[in-house]
Amino acid sequence: MRKCLFALLICLILPTQAMANEREVYIALGDSLAAGQTPHSQIDAGYTDFIAMQLQKKGKLAHFTKELTFPGYRVSDVKNTVQSERAERLLQDATVITISAGANDLLPLIAHNPQQGTVNFSQLQANFALNNVREEMAQLLQLVREKAPKADVYVMGYYFPYVSVHPEQLQGATAALQLLNTILAQVAEQAGMNFVDVYERFDENRANYLPNKGDVHPNQHGYLLMANAMLQSYSGDNSLQLQANHLPVPNPKSFEQMLEQRESFQSTARAAVHSNKTPIAIHV
Repeated sequence: MRKCLFALLICLILPTQAMANEREVYIALGDSLAAGQTPHSQIDAGYTDFIAMQLQKKGKLAHFTKELTFPGYRVSDVKNTVQSERAERLLQDATVITISAGANDLLPLIAHNPQQGTVNFSQLQANFALNNVREEMAQLLQLVREKAPKADVYVMGYYFPYVSVHPEQLQGATAALQLLNTILAQVAEQAGMNFVDVYERFDENRANYLPNKGDVHPNQHGYLLMANAMLQSYSGDNSLQLQANHLPVPNPKSFEQMLEQRESFQSTARAAVHSNKTPIAIHV
C-alpha cells in the first residue's frame, strides 16, 4: 500500500460507467499545502495525497490528481488555473474538490524573524489583502461550481504557521490568520460549499507539526491532521480517519523533479485517453 502511494501513475480499465460513478473523482486545487511542500522546500505526499490514499483504501477512489496545484499560488493563480484548458477536462467529471488558497495573499506581508521571535506587518496592507481574498475567493468558487457542477467542494482553512514568536507579538498575527479563516468560511458557506477548520486542532501541537522554525510548511503529521479534518467533514464521522502508523515512508522530491514527473504524467495521461484507459492517481 505504501508503494502504491508513490506510484506515478496507475491505469485501470473501468468495466462500466456505473462503477466509475460509485467512486470519487478527486481533484486538488491550490497552493504549496495542496501540492505537499515539505518544511525543507521539497515536494512529497501531503494532505491531498493522504485523502486520496484513504479513499482508495476504502474503494471510493476512481481518479485523483494534484497537477493543478503549485507552490506559491495566490487565489488569482488558482482562478487562472481553473479557467485553463487543461483544468476543464479534469474538473468536468470531478465529484470531490479540495481548495487551499488565500495564505499566499497574506503571508508575504508578514515579516517573520524566527531567531528573534518577532512578526511585523502593516495592518492596512493586511486588510487590503484580506478584502481582496474575499472578492477573489468568491469568484473562484463560482468558477469551480461552473466548471465542476457535480463536485462537493471543500475549502481548507489554515493554521498559524509560526512557532518562534514572542507572546506579545502574537496577537496581531493570529488575528490576521483567524480573519483569513473567517473570510474563507463565510465565502464557502455563501457558495454552498464546505469549510474545513484546522486552526484549533493544529494549534494544540503546533511545534511538533512545524519542525523548521524558518518555514511555514508542516511535516507529515501536520498534513495528516489536515487530511483527517477533511475526511471527517466528508464522511460525517471518523470512519475514514488515517492513523499515523499508516503514513507512507517519506520520499521528497525537488521542484525540478516534480515538474519533470508532472510533464511525464500529462504525456502518459494523453496516451491513456487514446487507449480507453483512465489514469486514476498521480503522486509527486
